[in-house]
Amino acid sequence: MAEEGKSTVRAVERALDILICFTAGKDLVMTEIAERTGLHKSTVHRMLATLEDKGFIERDRVTDRYRLGMRVWELSAHLSRTDDPAVIWQPEMERLRDKLGETVSIYVRDGSERIRIQAVQSNQPVRRVAPIGARLPLYAGASSKVLIAYADPLVREEIFGDPSWLFTIDLDQYKMQLADITEQGYATSFEEREPGAAAFSAPIFGREGKLVAALSVSGPASRMTMDKMRDAAPILLEASKRMSTMMK
Repeated sequence: MAEEGKSTVRAVERALDILICFTAGKDLVMTEIAERTGLHKSTVHRMLATLEDKGFIERDRVTDRYRLGMRVWELSAHLSRTDDPAVIWQPEMERLRDKLGETVSIYVRDGSERIRIQAVQSNQPVRRVAPIGARLPLYAGASSKVLIAYADPLVREEIFGDPSWLFTIDLDQYKMQLADITEQGYATSFEEREPGAAAFSAPIFGREGKLVAALSVSGPASRMTMDKMRDAAPILLEASKRMSTMMK
């Protein structure tokens, strides 16, 4: 019994050693992880598969490189750390809220869902309340479009093929919309997921120009008309650029 307990603790130590490998902030291939941890490749492979299944690790299926997964972001949303991106970004989010007067949120993708990891509420009496940690489907909303538009092509196809995807969506038209988003740099949504609500969103990039998160401004559709969102787009894009710089 004691030997079994020791084995279980060792498995936890190995999993944590693998996660610690990513403190340098770069994506790694399996051989690099094995070298850094001193573990056999077969052990690393098993550990990575479990961590990926639980959302703590993500594998880029194009380059076969690993990175920290969205579960880490979800946990960090409940921490107060000066090096947490959600905390680092908050002053910029507050400035954006003060300029536009609406609720500002940060979303990251986790499989076929998006997670709100940070939010700054509007000060207006009628506003959209954005609870941190909320999970929403990827098939609707401005931030969802950003998270899909700037994802790797293989990831996009996996999203479209997921059973949770809304199959009533015309994929050809949707892909054309995604192309427009990458060209103009931001996405909009008007009563797509929720009646009476509107939002627009821009990408936040990290090292090597990789998508990190989506910056979103949301509010009542009566205030956030399409014309107003287009007029405010330069302000949103400038904020997202500054937040991207913080990640480099």
